[in-house]
Amino acid sequence: MRIHDIDPDNRPRERFLRSGKESLSPAELLALVLRSGTAGLNIIDTCNSLISEHGLERLAELSIQELQQTPGIGEAKAMQIAAIFELQRRLRFARNLNRKVQGARDVFEYMQGRVPDETKEHLFVLFMSTKNRILRHETITIGTLTASLIHPREIFKAAIRESAHSIILVHNHPSGDVQPSNADKQVTSILKKAGDLLQIELLDHVIVGNSDWFSFRDHSLL
Repeated sequence: MRIHDIDPDNRPRERFLRSGKESLSPAELLALVLRSGTAGLNIIDTCNSLISEHGLERLAELSIQELQQTPGIGEAKAMQIAAIFELQRRLRFARNLNRKVQGARDVFEYMQGRVPDETKEHLFVLFMSTKNRILRHETITIGTLTASLIHPREIFKAAIRESAHSIILVHNHPSGDVQPSNADKQVTSILKKAGDLLQIELLDHVIVGNSDWFSFRDHSLL
């Protein structure tokens, strides 16, 4: 069935204008963006097929080539879908810019989507203002976190350059288990002492997983 064969009152565009975007299903919203289907397959059916096969959340992770495996999705439509999720990602980052941190949850939410390769361990430092707002963040190292690889000089040199009042360490555990290792505790202790000497406080060290986090401060380890 073509879009034009659907009762006008039930077409996505007309329902959007009449009842608002909330009245449309995810497939219908996506169909509004992609606009046209192919011979024998309307765009709503194509979008339903795409979402049924992969799930809405996973669409953001699919490559252009993977998206094109769904009948009716060519290169142009695959690029449109990828562009939607990239805009959404950038919007989330923009909203987090200069975010005030009131706890470890704020750090976890700030880091969502910012780890470039979650199969590897990354150590980040967040540079904080006097009002606990994030000035910016920087990747310090990639790989297993050990005291031999992390030198306070590298972290605090960047903090001084940014005129940071304090810092927060963040690193991810690819396994998803956010409990700190002995190496995590050792690194945190070294950097806490260095920060005290330089009067740049280490506010927290947050380990992030896929859906959870561990705060050294909340567990009285700082």
